[in-house]
Amino acid sequence: VGDEILDGLKAIKKGKATRKAVMLPDVQVIRESMQLSQSAFAGMLGVSTRTLQDWAQGRRKPSAPALSLLRVAAVRPDAIREAIAA
Repeated sequence: VGDEILDGLKAIKKGKATRKAVMLPDVQVIRESMQLSQSAFAGMLGVSTRTLQDWAQGRRKPSAPALSLLRVAAVRPDAIREAIAA
């Protein structure tokens, strides 16, 4: 990861930077895999149910911290549950 960051900074300095498409996790799939209601999942992430619905419908994009939580939830839902329980 560190090398990727350094390579990106070097490319920016040279004026050769490119944007990578950011793949947004599928909020509904993550929520359903955790067997949570919309309100429970939204509460776990610290957002309103409406915000969660907007993400799922593509009307809004998650902030960087929320996106990080969603990515962790997609790969390690148990880690999110443990963090919330602590």
